[in-house]
Amino acid sequence: MSRATRAASRLVPEIPMLRRSSNTKKQPATAAAEEEVAVPAHFVCPISLDLMRDPVTAPTGITYDRDSVEAWLARGNARCPVTGRPLRLADLVPNHSTHRMIQEWCRAAGVERVATPKAPLADADAGDAVAAVSRAAARGDVAACGAAAARARALGKESDRNRRSLAGAGAGRALAAAFARLAGERVESAGVVVSAALGEILAAMTGFFPLDGEARRCIASPASLKSLVSVMSHGGAEIAARASAAVVLRELASSSADRSTLEAMSRTPGMCEALVELVLSPVSTPATKAALVTAYYLAAALERAAARLAEAGAVPAILELLVDADKGMSEKSLAALDAVLGSASGVVAARGHALAVPVLVKKMFRVSDMATEFAVSALWRLCRAGGEGARGEALRVGAFQKLLLLLQVGCGGVTKERASELLKMLNGSRDSVECIETVDFKGLKRPF
Repeated sequence: MSRATRAASRLVPEIPMLRRSSNTKKQPATAAAEEEVAVPAHFVCPISLDLMRDPVTAPTGITYDRDSVEAWLARGNARCPVTGRPLRLADLVPNHSTHRMIQEWCRAAGVERVATPKAPLADADAGDAVAAVSRAAARGDVAACGAAAARARALGKESDRNRRSLAGAGAGRALAAAFARLAGERVESAGVVVSAALGEILAAMTGFFPLDGEARRCIASPASLKSLVSVMSHGGAEIAARASAAVVLRELASSSADRSTLEAMSRTPGMCEALVELVLSPVSTPATKAALVTAYYLAAALERAAARLAEAGAVPAILELLVDADKGMSEKSLAALDAVLGSASGVVAARGHALAVPVLVKKMFRVSDMATEFAVSALWRLCRAGGEGARGEALRVGAFQKLLLLLQVGCGGVTKERASELLKMLNGSRDSVECIETVDFKGLKRPF
């Protein structure tokens, strides 16, 4: 057996199955029976193990699905995954005959037909698409700039290769510069054309993350930040534009290597209020998560930002969100809450909310290690600064038992230190609490 054959056998352990519908005149389409169909091995991509949609052949003679092999090469691999021989992106050749055979097989097997793939975007065409955005912004043609941004976004969504070509041509920088040129007017006072163009630019920009240093500097300018806040907080803006603004701010906050960008964001009028509003009145799940992540970075780096977020109502908004939040939302909510509790205003707001301690104790387990870390940290901040009232409430809802269990099952680093300190604080307040639930002790091993 050759090396290529052995490698292929490792990469293709089994033949995937597709489903087809068999509708007859006697059986309604709504109750169609589904039948599994085995995909021929020579139609399966050795990387994804799925039916190839856009087959391309390497000089090694191995055929792959274009998206899979291009993603393989984009991760820094420079060799054919089956043969191990050198492979470049330019070496891939479309395999039209295999694509036609796949289409014919799909038709005969009764499964969904594979669409004819579009030709990948050439580097020259990618450069032209990016240049169109820059030219329209330079001459102040707002409508043309929005249309050019929408076209770049559509091209990037067609395939990963197109997106990489556009990113390599400087799409992120061009879009950020265009946004900075159009920034300056509040969305509610700007015309419909300007608002629409800003929304298109922001939506396109989200497809070319991560932004480089030049693009981030454009977005971090005072005028750009004001426009982002205006888009994010203006109820008349398109929902997609508000979500895109939140995602761009998250990218800016999470990729900032220094405090200057975060300080500029925190100084922007209405920034904290706009982030809290997206939590109170969600427009989409990605927008809410982006707002929470941005709030976390701001509050964790700057106590002043944490205080402003608390004054804007971040604590009750996050606590209400945590009640029925899933894993991803819980992690981001707890991170933001922990950071906001780093300020005196945050602690005061949490002490006055009935859900604060119960929610933190509830989220201490059964979510994730990250959620546990932030829940323990937030409870530690609250009990340390909140006095006997917070500690007594924590005891009443079973925090003492859960912290004991947490230390026994294992945790490390700062979480272990804060859990131990919490236990010492709560142990000193146990005599003042009449009733402590003991049901949670059944999961503990002896001795403590």
